[in-house]
Amino acid sequence: MSLLKDILYKVPIDAVVGNTNVQVAHIQFDSRLVALNDVFVAISGTVADGHKFIDKAVAQGALVVVCERIPKNKVNGVTYVQVVDTKTALAIMASNFYGNPSENLKLVGVTGTNGKTTVTTLLYQLFKKAGYKVGLLSTVKILVDDAEYKATHTTPDSLAINKYLSLMADAGVEYCFMEVSSHGIHQKRTEGLHFVGGVFTNLSHDHLDYHNTFAEYRDVKKSFFDHLPKTAFALVNADDKNGAVMLQNTRAKQFSYALKTYADYKAQILENQFTGLLLKVNDSEVWTRLIGAFNAYNLLAIYGVAELLGLEKQEILRLISSLESVSGRFQYLISETKITAIVDYAHTPDALKNVLETINSIRTKNEELITVVGCGGDRDKTKRPKMGNIAATLSTKVIFTSDNPRSEVPEAIIEDIEAGVEPQHFKKTMSIVDRKQAIKTACQLANSNDIILIAGKGHETYQEIKGERFDFDDFKIVKDYLKQLEK
Repeated sequence: MSLLKDILYKVPIDAVVGNTNVQVAHIQFDSRLVALNDVFVAISGTVADGHKFIDKAVAQGALVVVCERIPKNKVNGVTYVQVVDTKTALAIMASNFYGNPSENLKLVGVTGTNGKTTVTTLLYQLFKKAGYKVGLLSTVKILVDDAEYKATHTTPDSLAINKYLSLMADAGVEYCFMEVSSHGIHQKRTEGLHFVGGVFTNLSHDHLDYHNTFAEYRDVKKSFFDHLPKTAFALVNADDKNGAVMLQNTRAKQFSYALKTYADYKAQILENQFTGLLLKVNDSEVWTRLIGAFNAYNLLAIYGVAELLGLEKQEILRLISSLESVSGRFQYLISETKITAIVDYAHTPDALKNVLETINSIRTKNEELITVVGCGGDRDKTKRPKMGNIAATLSTKVIFTSDNPRSEVPEAIIEDIEAGVEPQHFKKTMSIVDRKQAIKTACQLANSNDIILIAGKGHETYQEIKGERFDFDDFKIVKDYLKQLEK
């Protein structure tokens, strides 16, 4: 059987023009990357329609074209395969091309608005500490056991996913933990993958620039659980009302975790300090270096996954106590002058509220809480006033600034944020467009024992302005400014 037949046998085909008994070199969906004897898959994207580039792909040597509409100008010797959905076809073809690597390891997908990176990364840490070979597909990085690769999307394209899963299978990786974004689900990047488990963290306001409505955003997340096999587990946050929605049509075995309601995995926060959390998980106590109620949820999810994958309860608790916080997720330092600076990826209203409430639950009323926050350009505009309202309500001082403005005018983004500030909070807010200057100002305003929160970019080491990326690391910048003030 030819390679083409191997990669197409699972894809529903409407029509074929030409010979399918041909040997192909690789699969591409970017016409610029097509080389001799490749398969070109024409994807109808959000920016461009791949069908417009079929002629270019053929001119560059494409031997097979997979498309939703067969072009009128066909070239002799080229095979055209028409399918209903090229996104799904690409994902299944990619999986088949790489030998269905997800079937050769235990793949767990984590979805939700907040917590995906923390849960997947800490699961990677935990299983590594338990002595296993582990893989990670996250927003921050891709890890094939100890080998690290740069991440470009929360959920990579289906070719990249299967390439990395193939590398993992070849390296003897037993478990892989993967962030599953709503964009990735909607664009069919996870089709053809075999998951042994799925986790739902929470659902709040985000990505409505892409999904149009909250219901659509929720239902896209739900579709991930709808497609889990009956051999898999579905673990959901029962304190989020959408947790029950995720389970409505799933065939997977159902489990839940919660702090407030009945669940299979239950926790109680006994102590919450800047040095860590003391939790009671089911009937056992565990101390962790992670901070805040939102991390109590993350740790519960991790505990549940580890137990469902067969680890022993006491071993899981021992490993949880050794976990370290994830880069850019409530990452903090304390200066010599006793100023605490916290860098967090919080870029949604719910995430910002969680972080600020966590800080306020720990601090006494004698310390100032100075928040530096912005919103990304070319993204959901409706969340901007909500972010402004939350920051102003829950902080003692707020500096609104740029995040990644992208193609938008930074001042216009800040105006959208300011629109959410209530009159009684006007005096505690200021706007500084330059993010570096905003961080410097926060450091200058802070006194001993005060707390600075720099929210929105977290682990990112760049700032994107007018199509260019400039080096920018919140944690490094605040660390340097605080050191300068110590001199």
